Amino acid sequence: MRRNGLVVVSTIKAVALEKYGSPDDLRLVDLPEPKVAPGEVLIRVKAAGVNPVDWKLAAGYLDAIMEVRFPLISGWDVAGVVERVGPDAGEFAVGDEVYGYVRKDWAQNGAYAEFVSAGVRMLAKKPASLSWEQAAGVPLAGLTAYQSIKRVGITAGDTVLIHAAAGGVGSFGVQIAVALGARVIGTASERNHDFLRYLGAEPVAYGDGLTERVRHLAPEGVDAALDFIGGDALEVSLPLVRQSDRVASITTDEVVEHGGHYVWVRPDSADLTALAELAELADAGKLTTHVDRTLPLAEAAEAWRLSASGKTRGKIVLTI
Repeated sequence: MRRNGLVVVSTIKAVALEKYGSPDDLRLVDLPEPKVAPGEVLIRVKAAGVNPVDWKLAAGYLDAIMEVRFPLISGWDVAGVVERVGPDAGEFAVGDEVYGYVRKDWAQNGAYAEFVSAGVRMLAKKPASLSWEQAAGVPLAGLTAYQSIKRVGITAGDTVLIHAAAGGVGSFGVQIAVALGARVIGTASERNHDFLRYLGAEPVAYGDGLTERVRHLAPEGVDAALDFIGGDALEVSLPLVRQSDRVASITTDEVVEHGGHYVWVRPDSADLTALAELAELADAGKLTTHVDRTLPLAEAAEAWRLSASGKTRGKIVLTI
């Protein structure tokens, strides 16, 4: 902003890393307010979703494929209010409630902050029926599930096997597939079976004999399979599907060797429509977010530890 003819740089509170590290290296700091480029808006963050990729990126696990700049503010999931509109960003106005998957060309200025700038192609109007915390839990996981389902062409009448169906991505996959009219068989630990039934899936337990348990529910096999966990999920899925090109995985590119699809969620222009569709499902009562834990921004390190434990059901969300 300008004050008495001088440019004054505003600062924001953010959780950041000075170098690759662990949850113990996260710090609540003051950093310059993000710049708002053409085609972008500035969002006052109400809530930021936590995803495993956040702490994996910060640990350096993705250094070979993604550019990271420091200080690094993590977080690609955001729900908040448009504070300022940049040049040629007329899709939104100041005061609009939005949510989105804010992944730019390099990782640096993420959603673990009071403000974040985002391209209009990454955003949609926030679902009115969801709280800020619920909305912030949707974008990355919801789009991952949505894009996986689109890749394998799930339609009404299909029987779909979803691995890790009670997790952040899996729970959205179940709801979207059910909304499309598919029958869903979902793998999960037994403590999550009632949760899967609530979402509309038929649960099966992990572990030895999984293939036989799925065969018991679907003697003719399944039409499609979605691997949201890794491990032996692909090995289990391939003999069960009628066509190998109807298998998608977010954990291993080995699926491509079998004719399937390796999915890494994309923040492209089509996602504006996808996010709007997910919002419509939510407002129609067909999609919701199970928020496992809500923590304040200053406790981002604890949120990462909970995420890394692999024992959460649904989403972890930071509130600002």
